[in-house]
Amino acid sequence: MRSDLLIRALKSRLRVPTKYVTSAPSPQNALDLFKGEWWSRLPEPFAYLKAGDADLFNDPRLAWAMERFGDGLGQRALELGPLEGAHSYMLERAGFGSVIAIEANPRAFLKCLIIKEVVGLPKTQFLCGDFLEYLRQKPQPFHSAIASGVLYHMTAPIELLARLSEATDRLYLWTHYYDQTRVSANKTLAARFSSQEKAEYVDFTYIFHRYRYKGSLRLREFCGGSRPYAHWLGREDILRALRHFGLDEIEIGFDTPDHPEGPAFALVAKRSGRS
Repeated sequence: MRSDLLIRALKSRLRVPTKYVTSAPSPQNALDLFKGEWWSRLPEPFAYLKAGDADLFNDPRLAWAMERFGDGLGQRALELGPLEGAHSYMLERAGFGSVIAIEANPRAFLKCLIIKEVVGLPKTQFLCGDFLEYLRQKPQPFHSAIASGVLYHMTAPIELLARLSEATDRLYLWTHYYDQTRVSANKTLAARFSSQEKAEYVDFTYIFHRYRYKGSLRLREFCGGSRPYAHWLGREDILRALRHFGLDEIEIGFDTPDHPEGPAFALVAKRSGRS
């Protein structure tokens, strides 16, 4: 898709209702600005509100990671791509003292602000922008970083891992990865891959596989990357990169090679000698 078409698709998805609300103020009124577009089901005591179906506010993958992080009391966390603020909510409930959550998708950013008002997230600051550009500015280090569902949407995935290793000693990552056998067995998934190339970032050599979003870009609920394509990494290249850039203590969980959207796994990566 050409860049001008991508911009038009983004603008069409950004529209929100302009008709005045005539009922008394309520959290549901705010949620209904994106009626039919929510992914997440709100936690108690807000579960009576109508939003999405996914139980992301009680995501077992992040709960698993936080157990391995240990006590987050008063610590600073960085979250990439908060989507609807569900993981931000979990980080606050786990005791983190502050959360910087960076979202580049305008609709997702606005939904995060609604969630902040509905459930109350006093320790979370949502920032609208590109998190890789943020990391390139070398911010003050964070105790922990959360990168769930973002790596496989990147065009520079190895740079992201390298920048994260500079910004934190503890990383939680959930991502899809490329596996030739698994992808070939899934015709729908295989049709989205167009090529593979050898590349290098700093002194790290790897192979990426180009994934094309195709018609997904025109959907309002699209929550992928900012370009018409992304570069998927193989599982071993992800693990090699983390070790290469210093996050060398790795524990893997939720390994799902048969995930319908492509093989996926979660991991916690730490720097040796750091608690």
